Amino acid sequence: MTFSRRKFIGLAGGLGASLSGITSVSAAGTPIEVTRSPSCGCCSAWIAHLRQAGFSVEDKLLDDLAPLKTRLGVPADLQSCHTATLSGYVIEGHVPAKEIFRVLAERPEATGLAVAGMPMGSPGMETGGQAERYDVVLFGPRGRQVFARY
Repeated sequence: MTFSRRKFIGLAGGLGASLSGITSVSAAGTPIEVTRSPSCGCCSAWIAHLRQAGFSVEDKLLDDLAPLKTRLGVPADLQSCHTATLSGYVIEGHVPAKEIFRVLAERPEATGLAVAGMPMGSPGMETGGQAERYDVVLFGPRGRQVFARY
């Protein structure tokens, strides 16, 4: 049986498209523990974003998150309003679910991901207005790097 170049490219493209969803499927249902302040409304919106993406969220309330962030190794300049943990990683702030799926698939040697502050337009901070540009930062003992840019 012989394949034309066009047929081969079509088959390869179809295979790639069918495999592209595997990361999402394998991460779906993954438990994630989110710790947040009881008074924070945007944290609830970020939790809804995670649930919509398929995560199984445990929502924990804590009045003072500073000791938790310190214990987990979140640098002060990357801190935000909520902190999550899953599969050996720390997720700080309004990190898009897409990037959490990616870190789970790639398994980089790092402490976790962070979106510093509360940038408008990030998951949980959608207001319908103009979105701010922001970075998702991979951080750990070996330093930091931009993991994604929005």
